[in-house]
Amino acid sequence: MKLSIDALSASYDGQPILENLSFAVGEGEFVSILGPSGCGKSTILNILAGVVKPDGGSVSVDGATISGPTAHFAYMPQEDLLLPWKTILDNVCLYGAVHGQKQAAAKEALALFPVFGLAGYENAYPDALSGGMRQRAAFLRTAMCQADILLLDEPFGALDVITRSDMQDWLQEMRSQLGKTTLLVTHDVDEAIYLSDRILILNGRPASIRKEITITEPARSRDWLYAQGDLRTEIHHLLKEVH
Repeated sequence: MKLSIDALSASYDGQPILENLSFAVGEGEFVSILGPSGCGKSTILNILAGVVKPDGGSVSVDGATISGPTAHFAYMPQEDLLLPWKTILDNVCLYGAVHGQKQAAAKEALALFPVFGLAGYENAYPDALSGGMRQRAAFLRTAMCQADILLLDEPFGALDVITRSDMQDWLQEMRSQLGKTTLLVTHDVDEAIYLSDRILILNGRPASIRKEITITEPARSRDWLYAQGDLRTEIHHLLKEVH
C-alpha cells in the first residue's frame, strides 16, 4: 500500500477526536472521507501534513513509518490562498522558488497551464481570475510540489454550485493525467461518488470508520452519477445515523 494509517488516535482539549482509526490507500487510488461536521475529517489530513501531532498510532508511506512534515504530502485547503501581489505563474511556482528551482518550476508550470485551463493567465494576478480558475491555479500549485500524495480538504467547498460541478468534471478528467494518490475530505456525497475509487464513512467523535464503499465504474459521467440513487440514499442514511 502507498499509504497506511494504523490505530490513529487524537484529541483536542482533552476531548477525543479520532480513536484507533485504521485504513490504507493504494498507489494512484482516490479515496474520499465523509462524515458529520466536526468528526475529525480535517484532523486526519492535518496529522498527515504534519500540522497536528497524534496521540497514538502510526502513519507509513511505501512501508516506511513517518512522523511530522514530509515531502510525501501536498496539502490543498478550501481557500485558494493565492498571494494577491504575485502573478499566477509566480504563485504556482512557490514550491520551486523556495527550493531554489524557480526556473525549472516555471518551465514545468508553463507546460501545464493549458492542461489546467489557465493558458493566457500566466502573468495575470489572482483578482483577475474567476473562482474556478483560482482553484485550478491552487490545484496546479499543489501538484507542482512533487509530492506522492495529494491531501484535498474541501477544495471546492467555497464555490457556487455550477462552478463546483464544473471543477468536479475537470478533476475527474484530470485524475489519470495527475496519476497521484489522493485523499479527499468532503461533505458532498455526489462529489465523493463521482470522484472516488473508495469512500470511507466516519462515525461521529471519536471518529472511526463506520463503512467503506468501493466504486467500480471506470468510465463516469454526469448521467452515470445521476443514476446512482440507491448508493446516494445508502450514504445519506449512514451519515444521518452517525450525526
